[in-house]
Amino acid sequence: MISQDQIKAFGRVGVLFGGRSAEREVSMMSGNGVLQALRSKGVDAHPFDPAERSLGELQAEKFDRVFIALHGRYGEDGTLQGALEQMGLPYTGPGVMSSSIAMDKVMTKRIWLSHGLPTPRFLTLDAQATTREQLRLVPDTLGLPLMLKAPHEGSTIGIAKVNGYSDMQEGFDLCARYDKVVLAEEFIRGRELTVPVLGTGSAARALPVIEIRAPEGNYDYQNKYFTDDTKYLCPAPLDEELTRHLQNLAVQAFNALGCRGWSRVDFMLREVDGKAEPYLLEINTSPGMTGHSLVPMAAKAVGMSYEDLCCEILQMAALDMTPSKDWTPQAGQS
Repeated sequence: MISQDQIKAFGRVGVLFGGRSAEREVSMMSGNGVLQALRSKGVDAHPFDPAERSLGELQAEKFDRVFIALHGRYGEDGTLQGALEQMGLPYTGPGVMSSSIAMDKVMTKRIWLSHGLPTPRFLTLDAQATTREQLRLVPDTLGLPLMLKAPHEGSTIGIAKVNGYSDMQEGFDLCARYDKVVLAEEFIRGRELTVPVLGTGSAARALPVIEIRAPEGNYDYQNKYFTDDTKYLCPAPLDEELTRHLQNLAVQAFNALGCRGWSRVDFMLREVDGKAEPYLLEINTSPGMTGHSLVPMAAKAVGMSYEDLCCEILQMAALDMTPSKDWTPQAGQS
């Protein structure tokens, strides 16, 4: 629980939402929810949409810290974080490098593999140069069905499930509209799970595991945000040992990328010969905070209200680097 003294210490707070990404609509819902939650706790919070106002205007607002409720490109990918570092303005969520890597599903998987963490097998395809003949070879390596993804998008935007060779071109063309590279990934048949993580470094902790049961297994944009047909089981019906294992994997995945503050780690859980095998899919460094969102759901399961969750995330606002107060330009520098 955040005290009134801590709330006062937050100072003037900007809530950044909207933005220019394909996830603008979801960001508007998240940001408005966060804004109202912070105000309800007495925080001096103000909205700011980077799609409608410039970074110069952001600096002129003289915020003491900002809550990033932007999703996708230009808000979750390290670009905005870099600008905030230049301003010396503390912000929520992971820093520049972690945000940039986590936004790239291919780089994320490479780092997880270097840490010995499990993730589905994959190939990368050039969105401009991959031929139809090369596409037809992908299922021979990864099997069928398989997934095609735009590696820099989220909220199930730019994603296609390929059930047969004849589906490859259509799925590839869909993903190529969103990115220069298309990620082809082994399809893991099983249970869909997610684990939110709060904190930094050795203090990072996993919240309860959530199982997602979407209609016909189709957890698409509509079922994610705009219907009540998807079922969420929180905590997920798993035995204690497997629950701890998934939570530990989530924290390891979070720390492997150098994340801080908060994120949400997505899994698939496959059963093979009675043994559960978890696979890391991706990490969201600015998760949704809508009425259907999963981090608030997991927080509620451990007795933390939406409002208190927003305040805890805001309290962890930080900078990657603190500029030296003694720095002055040297001769020849500007």
